[in-house]
Amino acid sequence: MITQTLPIIKDFERLENRLKEIPQTPGIYLMRDSSERILYIGKSKKLRNRVRSYFRDGKNHTHRISLMIQQIVDIEFIVTDTEAEALALEANLIKQHQPYFNVLLKDDKKYPYLCITWSEDYPRIFITRKRRLGKARDRYYGPYVDTALLRNTLHLVKRIFPLRQRPKPLFKDRSCLNYDIGRCPGVCQELITPEEYHKIVQRVAMIFQGRTGELIDILNTQMEKEAEMLNFEKSAVIRDQIRGLNSLNADQKVSLPDDRVSRDAIALAGNHQIACIQLFQIRAGKLVGRLGFIAEIPDFKMAENQELGTILQRVLESHYQIVESVEIPTEIIVQNELPEGEFLQIWLTEKKGKKVEIFVPQRQGKAELVEMVRKNAEYELLRLAKMSDRNNEAMTDLAEILDLPELPHRIEGYDISHIQGSDAVASRVVFIDGLPAKQHYRHYKIKNPEVRSGHSDDFASMAEVMGRRFRDYEKQPTTEKPDLIMIDGGKGQLSAVVAVMEEMNMLEEVRVVSLAKQREEIFLPGESQPLTTDAEQPGVQLLRRLRDEAHRFAVSFHRDKRSQRMKRSRLDEIPGLGQHRQKLLLGHFHSVDYIRMATVEQLAEVSGVGPKLAQQIYDYFH
Repeated sequence: MITQTLPIIKDFERLENRLKEIPQTPGIYLMRDSSERILYIGKSKKLRNRVRSYFRDGKNHTHRISLMIQQIVDIEFIVTDTEAEALALEANLIKQHQPYFNVLLKDDKKYPYLCITWSEDYPRIFITRKRRLGKARDRYYGPYVDTALLRNTLHLVKRIFPLRQRPKPLFKDRSCLNYDIGRCPGVCQELITPEEYHKIVQRVAMIFQGRTGELIDILNTQMEKEAEMLNFEKSAVIRDQIRGLNSLNADQKVSLPDDRVSRDAIALAGNHQIACIQLFQIRAGKLVGRLGFIAEIPDFKMAENQELGTILQRVLESHYQIVESVEIPTEIIVQNELPEGEFLQIWLTEKKGKKVEIFVPQRQGKAELVEMVRKNAEYELLRLAKMSDRNNEAMTDLAEILDLPELPHRIEGYDISHIQGSDAVASRVVFIDGLPAKQHYRHYKIKNPEVRSGHSDDFASMAEVMGRRFRDYEKQPTTEKPDLIMIDGGKGQLSAVVAVMEEMNMLEEVRVVSLAKQREEIFLPGESQPLTTDAEQPGVQLLRRLRDEAHRFAVSFHRDKRSQRMKRSRLDEIPGLGQHRQKLLLGHFHSVDYIRMATVEQLAEVSGVGPKLAQQIYDYFH
């Protein structure tokens, strides 16, 4: 417990005693203020020297660090065995505590990642906007700035290599068309072993690791080997894969001079709020990847080279901690000197098992490369600024329309989807600061027994959804409360929601409106007439985007649910008959009709089906 409130820099004796207690070993240090709040977390291979450097007379600190030093009341430290451990621990603690004086990378959900689920027997490959780090074996590549290019690349990869095309099997007892045309190796029916499938996925991973050239060399060797063994069909398949990879290179990569070295080039640009960082990955003289990051930094234009270097270092540390050793290049070209570049260089060299160099370019060619990266960061910054301006304009207009006390930070939109009451579902979509936050989206299955095929009740369905939403809020108060709720519908849907909100005493805390489809009219609780608005003004357009997204999300879930119901076999309705036993039955009798015609004795002959279950199956059909 801190009992002294005097900054440690003003108490020389206490400062010296504390510095003597800090060892000359690798580790991390934590700076705390008088409220025990962590101001800053850092790392060093020699803790005492690093901490002492903050308090030396005449030390040229930036304005930001000087301000921090005036607030430090106590210094804590954690010793680690190696510098690599110190780096990893620092990253984890920064993520956990988010100290004010550390450079914090913004988790921008608009940047997608490519995920390979190595934790599964048959890994899936898909694009996602959220990294889930619960499974250590799963790999994420990115984030990628160019979403269209990433999707196109993945599409071409799935045409070149036979990969599982669906997250779930289309049929229970047979493969789909993708297997027949060679797009899938028959994963759903286990026609390929996990070991063999992993070999295919490993080749795909090499593409996103920037090792396409290495992969082509491996395939060329394999093609020649198969030809020598007179396996001409396999050789032709490999030949087509090589052609596909070469076309991928031609379409998506820009040739650069000096193809002997793999390198990354990083640069940034910023305004008064954020800094946009671009990382270009160059392998074998070709640009194979372009990654984007955002850091929150006030007064970017006042920042000195040391602060800019700190941002670049934070990005590089964060990026290289989650990549495999083969993805680390031998050269990293940076726009500004890194404050702890030697530390990072040693760690990367140990991780890769080969010397890694980090430097600011002096030669014209590499300097021009960094300048190109910086220009791309500027364009990305301008794009984000325009987007932010449009969103701010829309939210300001919406706040004026609805007479809100401040700009709505979190807006939730709800919609119902069904066909004459069947497969009724609801959706919740969330906009944060005017942008979709898909990690907060949610589906609801309508549980009301009165809502069924031939009998729909949108009012009751919407009331049920709102009750479930805020029941969860009461149980978990930490759940973020919306500033505004938008209901897709007219006065009837709005009245049903208002009644539920009044019962839970939530109506005063959360504003609720509805948006009717026909005339884009906005209704408020208790008002018989809609608000006087223009359908094209920015605030109304924001609500329309929210309404359309809620509608899309609800309809897609409804279609999936209806499709699953229509595909469901009659065997699903038999109690105690799971998918495994259904597969055994279909493998034995080949169709549901033959199962229906079978006797109890014939059914009992199937492995896993005992006399009791056989009788149940027989009774169901008869």
